[in-house]
Amino acid sequence: MSLSTSIRNTLVPIHKAGYPFIAIFFVVSLLLGLLWQPLMWIGFVLTLWCIYFFRDPVRVTPLDDDLVISPADGRVSSIAQIVPPAELGLGSEPMLRISVFMNVFNCHVNRAPMPGRIARIAYRKGQFVNAELDKASHDNERNGLVIETAHGEIGVVQIAGLVARRIICWSQAGDMLQPGERFGLIRFGSRLDVFLPAGTRPCVSLGQTAIAGETVLAEFGSVKGPVISRRG
Repeated sequence: MSLSTSIRNTLVPIHKAGYPFIAIFFVVSLLLGLLWQPLMWIGFVLTLWCIYFFRDPVRVTPLDDDLVISPADGRVSSIAQIVPPAELGLGSEPMLRISVFMNVFNCHVNRAPMPGRIARIAYRKGQFVNAELDKASHDNERNGLVIETAHGEIGVVQIAGLVARRIICWSQAGDMLQPGERFGLIRFGSRLDVFLPAGTRPCVSLGQTAIAGETVLAEFGSVKGPVISRRG
């Protein structure tokens, strides 16, 4: 690997949503240094972590309408047949739900799992229990997107976690999304649930690490021929 490539892989872009937090961490570090210098250095370490948290790296996304791409970085924490949240309007029958849990060291930018049009967006207030717990899907604050795809409607739910208190979604109902396209983020620990209709085959296992915009979570049918990809 060349030096320039190594630098590009390390010094990834920072999402603009992180700028205020990075500034706050930095200023607080300076103020703490006036009280006791070791506190300043601790603050600077936390500032570096904040910069790392809000990174927004380029990803190479497979382009195939039959593939479901991970919307989040993290660990696959659940693969089950679950009735989707009522506010999504996806019916009362169980759907395949694949959950990806993001800890405070994962990249928290969320990406579209499939190409399609956002049919509706539903926000629901809730609690802030540990996002790894199964009940978080129903009890926690969440924001759900229903996306019309070539295989029918799918649900993508941003779930706030134990630390997270702010879900951001800059996409709107009616927007067209491409696979891997950024649609939002969640600050400081959270989870993404993807609800998929019948005919979807999981391609990941519990505990597997998923990369947003790159890892194939599931597929419809079988992939035929080479898969084209794009960077973004």
